Amino acid sequence: MVEESGAKGVVLAGFMRVLSPSFIDRFPNRILNIHPSLLPSFPGTDAVAKALDQGVKVTGVTVHFVDEKVDHGPVIAQRAVSVESDDTVESLHARIQIEEHDLYPAVVRAFVRGELSVDGRKVSRL
Repeated sequence: MVEESGAKGVVLAGFMRVLSPSFIDRFPNRILNIHPSLLPSFPGTDAVAKALDQGVKVTGVTVHFVDEKVDHGPVIAQRAVSVESDDTVESLHARIQIEEHDLYPAVVRAFVRGELSVDGRKVSRL
């Protein structure tokens, strides 16, 4: 069990599984996830392909707390990434990952330091 390890929270990356409601209830606003779109746009799988298919000009990355719905919890941080006219799923995803690799560690540090406050769906830094 995660609690037995002494964990105070959970950080997901590429997990691609839906957590059970009982697990989520044990860690309210303490499970972080990262998603390759500007949520609430393009939740779930294949977000980069969905963005390209929709012809958006901007997409990005979202770090959010996990709740009972997929890619739905309160947004902690986001970064925008421009979509270029010649982008492929691979080229766009590579640029999104550059932002992910910078943003996620910063958010995790803030979380571990107790610098995040949640009020309903709004997350602020203390």
